[in-house]
Amino acid sequence: MKQESTERYMLALKAGQKYRREAVRAGRYPYPPVLDDLVRGADIAGAEDLGVVEIPTDRIVGTQSAGRTAALAGNFMPLLDPSSEFAAKWMRLCDAHLDDEGIREPIRCTEYLGRFYVREGNKRASVLKCYHAPSVPAQVTRLIPAWSDQPDVRVYYEFMWFYSLSRLYTVEFERCGSYARLQAALGFSGDHVWTEEERRAFQAVFTRFCGALKQVDRPQDGLLPAEALLECLRVFSYQELRGLSPADLEKRLTALRPDILARRSEDAVELHTAPGEKEAPLLQRVLGHARPQTVRIAFVYAAPPEQSLWTRSHDEGRRYLEEALGSRAEIRTYTAGSRSCLDVIEEAAGDGAQLIFATAAAMGPACRRTAALHPDVKILNCALFQPYTGVRMYQGRLYECKFITGAIAGAMAEGHTVGYIANYPIFGTPADINAFALGVRMTDPRARVKLAWSCLPGDPVRELIDRGVTVISNREAPGTETISSGFELGTYLIHDRTDLLPLASACWQWGKMYEKIVRSLDTGVWNDPDASKAIHYWWGLDSGVIDVRWSPKLPDGVRCLGEMLKSGIIRGTVDPFRTRIRDQQGVLRNNDEAGFSPEEILAMDWLCDNVDGSLPPFEQLRPESRDTVRALGLYRESIPPEAGSVN
Repeated sequence: MKQESTERYMLALKAGQKYRREAVRAGRYPYPPVLDDLVRGADIAGAEDLGVVEIPTDRIVGTQSAGRTAALAGNFMPLLDPSSEFAAKWMRLCDAHLDDEGIREPIRCTEYLGRFYVREGNKRASVLKCYHAPSVPAQVTRLIPAWSDQPDVRVYYEFMWFYSLSRLYTVEFERCGSYARLQAALGFSGDHVWTEEERRAFQAVFTRFCGALKQVDRPQDGLLPAEALLECLRVFSYQELRGLSPADLEKRLTALRPDILARRSEDAVELHTAPGEKEAPLLQRVLGHARPQTVRIAFVYAAPPEQSLWTRSHDEGRRYLEEALGSRAEIRTYTAGSRSCLDVIEEAAGDGAQLIFATAAAMGPACRRTAALHPDVKILNCALFQPYTGVRMYQGRLYECKFITGAIAGAMAEGHTVGYIANYPIFGTPADINAFALGVRMTDPRARVKLAWSCLPGDPVRELIDRGVTVISNREAPGTETISSGFELGTYLIHDRTDLLPLASACWQWGKMYEKIVRSLDTGVWNDPDASKAIHYWWGLDSGVIDVRWSPKLPDGVRCLGEMLKSGIIRGTVDPFRTRIRDQQGVLRNNDEAGFSPEEILAMDWLCDNVDGSLPPFEQLRPESRDTVRALGLYRESIPPEAGSVN
């Protein structure tokens, strides 16, 4: 044992000396930081005695005071000569650790912002760190910083709430809201105090998870285990993770690693605003076809086409694709109905589908899970702004059409008032509202746009009519077959408060998008983008996948205006947002020198100054609208999670 402790000290000494040399070379402080220096001048709200608790050794980072700082390197490894008294005491502690009883006496330390600074027991902490002990008993005093809006302080206050429930120091997050999401993902209510059994069960799962993460993580990733766990819980339930073997857990982590990294990135989403064009290989051109085998494609619907205009428009696109590809494609449809979307998408993958189009935004989480379990299946979801690297998103740039219909509405409305009914406060919706409002302003600079929401209780159409509105922009006709069918679709004029006169409507031609996506498999365009980013297809009028259809009753002069604007947008000579724009608070958003980037347009969370209305808070939404806003909403990260869910 004595020989072992001597050899261990020499190894630790070399590690300490190496750390000090590299720190000095890099211009960093080579010794443990001193808490007294760190908090000098800081605003401290108070202190709290936590008693004896188990603390992670990797969070012991410094000392309370500068007394014996030079004896340890910044990694808490020793620096003093093996013949020193310090070394002798260190080795005796090493002997105790190797003995059956181990080191039992708690160290004394101060915790500040989740890190521990030793007041008494530096050598004990050093020995335990040297042996990679996961935790150490400690008598802890917590130093509480005064509240501020600084992100680290806000996250720390959330941690203190979480610790009061769980008594765990092993869980660490860097993003606000994560502790509450973890509490909910584990199936606990916001005020649930963990039992000892629940704490032990979680620690067992978390320890196995951290072990699997070490096999997948790369040093440059810098992933926090809790952040990675929370991302996994967005796809797999806590109960599922508890039952996985280490090998299966590692497979799940390998599949989700790109998503975990993307979630941490500020530019996780890569928008493709036009179909990729790439010439097919020479052999394919000579043979006259792209690939000899049949492509198996699945379309997944939330409801039957006969019950949903939205599904009917995608089914219209499916028929277009069948005609375009002929025998080269084997296409099947799957309808969820009363079944879960996950079961239906899993069924499609199990049936051998190579390409799956999930046509409803609410299917995003199910798509992500299937992609993790079937990495060879290409899955696309009709939604936007979800950082899922294994699932591609697709949608049309509706704001371009809304600008045109806004100009038509401004030309046709009476009393300088136009109504607009928005669906959900999700990514892209403010851009649609603003583009419409700018179109209205172009033909009637005095007009106000009255905003109503279909996701709120009440009748938005009746509400706008009662406010004296004569032209309303409502939900768009999803496909070419639904332009004249249905009630209150598109932009329409109201006669005598009851009769509706259709004017124009945006519509999708999904078949063209589906054909272009499938053909991208032939030319290799699919494989070109950065695999570490979430790829979103956001195509506009110039691609032909979205269009504006005119009512036969639209006056010729107004239709001519609409055609001119449409042609200008397609050619790139008209930009709806390249104009002087102020928001509702009077802030100048654009000075007419340039337009906005696609990312800026999609992430808009403000409204133009000629719009009367606001984005509704989550609490006011209809219950049936909340799941969509949780998944796709502008403020989804700030929405309190529900027990059993991360989102």
